[in-house]
Amino acid sequence: MKNLILLAVQGAGKGTLAKSLIDKFGYAHISTGDLLRERSSIDDDLGREIKNLIDNGIFAPNDIIFKAIEDKITKEECKNGYILDGFPRNIEQAKGYDEILKKLNKDIGIVLNLTIPEDLLIKRITGRRMCKDCGAIYNIYSDDPNLLPEKDNVCNKCNGELYQRADDNEEAMKTRVNTYYKVTAPLIDYYKEKGILYEIDSTEAPKTLAQVEELLKKLGE
Repeated sequence: MKNLILLAVQGAGKGTLAKSLIDKFGYAHISTGDLLRERSSIDDDLGREIKNLIDNGIFAPNDIIFKAIEDKITKEECKNGYILDGFPRNIEQAKGYDEILKKLNKDIGIVLNLTIPEDLLIKRITGRRMCKDCGAIYNIYSDDPNLLPEKDNVCNKCNGELYQRADDNEEAMKTRVNTYYKVTAPLIDYYKEKGILYEIDSTEAPKTLAQVEELLKKLGE
């Protein structure tokens, strides 16, 4: 399988797509935060260095992230393809990743840029509700009955109270979106110039997955 890099603003459905691809094709999922926490549990020089950063609330510098990424993608679990989620975040990281791949003689694969209309994004963010007890996520504006709470502010799974995160409002959402596009726009251009970036409409999860499946089929996967 081709390795995938997912680019998407918060609320575009990146997590849903990643889970579907993992379940269907057996991709390994590499999220930077999860990777660093996982790697910090290994008692070697890199693991201890990452653990020290995490314990002291210090963001991992690029050289540490690069080492963790390089270590991860050489594992057996990544042999048949992996999804990068949350990496690279900028041009510096993209170039660093290119160097890792060159060193390991690995193919970069393709980059999926998930797109979504702003009005739908607002609904996804402002309609999101989370259970205080079990962490289940719902959306009061969703067309998917599985994402709708059966009772107002009550979790379907455990009857826990649902709440809205303080930053799940339109003003905060627009700030996050503007910041994302400012940082990510150069990255989109970078991969577009390489000829490996594909725009994917993430308006509806089933159709999003179907688009990616069709793309992979077209590319011979």
